[in-house]
Amino acid sequence: MKKTYVITGATSGIGKALLKRFVKDNIVFAGYRNEKYVQELEAMGAIPFYIDMAKRETVAQAAAYIKSKTEKIDTLINVAGCVVAGVMEQLPVERIREQFEVNTFSHLDLTQRLKTLLGRVINISSMSSFGIFPFVAPYCASKRAMDILFNAMALESGLEIVSIKPGVIATPLWEKSIESNKSSIEGCQGYENEMKYMVSNASENGKKGLNVEKVVDLIVKVDAMKNPKPSYCVGRDAKVAEFVSRLPFGLQNKLIKFKLSRVMITK
Repeated sequence: MKKTYVITGATSGIGKALLKRFVKDNIVFAGYRNEKYVQELEAMGAIPFYIDMAKRETVAQAAAYIKSKTEKIDTLINVAGCVVAGVMEQLPVERIREQFEVNTFSHLDLTQRLKTLLGRVINISSMSSFGIFPFVAPYCASKRAMDILFNAMALESGLEIVSIKPGVIATPLWEKSIESNKSSIEGCQGYENEMKYMVSNASENGKKGLNVEKVVDLIVKVDAMKNPKPSYCVGRDAKVAEFVSRLPFGLQNKLIKFKLSRVMITK
């Protein structure tokens, strides 16, 4: 029996890999931001819908379009996201607001608008939601907020919501993040060495991170479960991050500072 899926961020990375997996035997609404992907999505057998997570009006339009085309959604998979990086003492607050708009509020908005049609929600969170990664604090906070808000929704409404927390994955997100944060990275006075390391590390992550298919395998497995857990980590680094997050806060900070000092010595 065919199922109906809605996938945001379906044109690259995890979203595109999920689309390829689900579209073979199901009905899949695939979210895009750039018009150049429409023909490709249609050729794959998906139903494209326009949504820009940074623009609230498009979230409402996307929800209205989807509701006009179907009476049920078995699984909504919130994938789309971006990374805002920089030094907290210098990063413009407006950039942090943008981070939350894309990674948190837009997904909450879309989910609320589709609530009456939904069977299950799967959120692509991150090991960063454990909150122990300097220089990408907005990203960490937005993912943590996503987890908290959606968990509250699950408790209050009974809607089944699952958070997938991957470690570093080899996707285009890393190169995109370098480009989108170029002004913040280049303008970080007093943190030039740290920013050089961050750019270098991001480039390596895009090549050497966990294969995206490992994440997709887990999501497909979770989607098939009758009673999945509220949260899953995937990747050794994600499991390490989860463990460290359980330590006393002061000890966490000492470990992170030590790690940073070792990194800067070797670079």
